[in-house]
Amino acid sequence: MIRITFLTACVVAALSLSGCKLVKNTPDDEKAVAADASGDDARTDQRIADTFEPTLLPFVREKALEVPVLRSLLSRGLDAAGQAHGNRGAGQGAAWNFALTGTGTVVSAKLDTRARVADLDTDADGVADLTIQLGPVIRGTALRDFAPFYKFDDFRDQIEFAKLGRALNDRISGAIVLPEGDLIGRTMTFTGVVALKSADEVLVMTPISVGVTP
Repeated sequence: MIRITFLTACVVAALSLSGCKLVKNTPDDEKAVAADASGDDARTDQRIADTFEPTLLPFVREKALEVPVLRSLLSRGLDAAGQAHGNRGAGQGAAWNFALTGTGTVVSAKLDTRARVADLDTDADGVADLTIQLGPVIRGTALRDFAPFYKFDDFRDQIEFAKLGRALNDRISGAIVLPEGDLIGRTMTFTGVVALKSADEVLVMTPISVGVTP
């Protein structure tokens, strides 16, 4: 009787073990990022960490044209200029994006808003010919669209792609520091990206760096 009871207990134990599944206790920082929308922020943060300083900023600086050079290229056609020196955003009718660098005199500025801007005269004719977005609200996706290594097909969908554009703008706006006092009449140096859908439209820049001197 005792032997039968012992054997029964063994069978029950074996059956119980066969239905068990061992689960590894994975630390939070090692868990895989979700493939759906809940993982967008984590993937965006990682892309920024991997590419912003080591790849994007050097790429913009390397490709940056002086303003007169870009204007000369545009006089021969936007598409030709874009194919030679720019990068086009994703989607039909997307703008060409060009990196620019140079110096200008601030002729007007709007600083009492979250979408601050400065209008610069870069050719010394007394008329503004370049607008620089100073944030903290920066519109457009020029930084994302100028970089050929941000490919739409690598993203979950257009929503995740848009999140990267906003995150890049936020990262830049946090790095823009302006001096105290009025900007008008002061010299501003700049490097950044402009997006153009036509050769004659106003140049509006998303900067990667600005500097102001007296």
